[in-house]
Formats: sequence, structure tokens, C-alpha cells
Amino acid sequence: MTTTYAALLRGINVGGSRKVPMADLRTLLEGLGHGDVRTYLQSGQAVFSSAHGDEEILAADLTAAIEKRFGFAVDVIVRDHAYLKSVADACPFPAAELTAKQLHVTYCSAPLDEERYAGIDRAAYLPEDFRLGDRVLYLYAPDGLGRSKLAEQLAKPRLNKGLIATTRNWNTVVKLVEMTQV
Repeated sequence: MTTTYAALLRGINVGGSRKVPMADLRTLLEGLGHGDVRTYLQSGQAVFSSAHGDEEILAADLTAAIEKRFGFAVDVIVRDHAYLKSVADACPFPAAELTAKQLHVTYCSAPLDEERYAGIDRAAYLPEDFRLGDRVLYLYAPDGLGRSKLAEQLAKPRLNKGLIATTRNWNTVVKLVEMTQV
């Protein structure tokens, strides 16, 4: 039995560095034995089917293949359709009322707890806000991610210690749910 997954690559094709052409990414995934390979945008999303079943091993295999092919390491998170759909369905913010630039999801490699973020004075950043979910952080940034002071705070290395974390806007969140649906 095969499952459809999304691979989320962190920090590629940004500002002209760490280039991973999507055609090469598709070829790498096919070379790893995955089927139905497709990519979305240039910022590091791929969808594929696999009978393997272990997201951590799938991510590690892709990470190793990218490093071998391109000579640099890329953090990868792999998640299946059911998980991606549950993340979209559990959004604590009114997604239908917001534009994609206002709502972001940071996918994380491990569960998050409030203690990790206890030092952030949420009131100081209002109307910006964040909420935690199942291995995700939802961020409401009404002026967009690039202008968000809260996003800047949430990206601090001390808050993300021990995690792989990669952020996508709401349009991408929804598109990955659609692309992984069988």
C-alpha cells in the first residue's frame, strides 16, 4: 500500500543560494524509488507516493540524496496527507477571512509545548499572534511575514533548538493538502 507525502525543504532557492532546481528534486525522489512525483513552486515542496511508511526515514533519505547531489545539507520534513489535512482543519485563526500573506504555518520536526515560548510577551506583539498545534506553529501576521516582529522573535535559534522548522503561507498549506489527496 502506498501513501502520498509532501516533502518540505527548508531554506532552498532563497536569494540565489542553495539552489535545488525542481526538475532535479523530482529526479532525486524518483531515484529513491518514489512515484507520482510533483513539485510546487520553487521554494521546496514536493509531493510523492511511497510504500515505505516512515516519515523520518523518508526525510533522512532525501536529505542525504540532496547533500550527495548538490554538496550541501538541506533540512527536510516529510508529512502525509492525513497530517497535512489535520493541520489545515485545526487552524485556530479564521483562515477563510484572511489573505495568504497574513497566515503562516511553521511545520516542525517534533512536538511543541508552551514552555518553549514562555518568554515571549504575546501582548507586546498584538495584533500579531501565534498558536501551537500538532508539530506546528500557526502565525497570524496581519502585515505579512516580512514585516512581522513576532515572526522575527519566533525564529530565534534558542526557540528552535533541536528542531527542524520550516514555514509556509496559507496558500501553500492548502495546496499541499490538495496535492496529497488521493
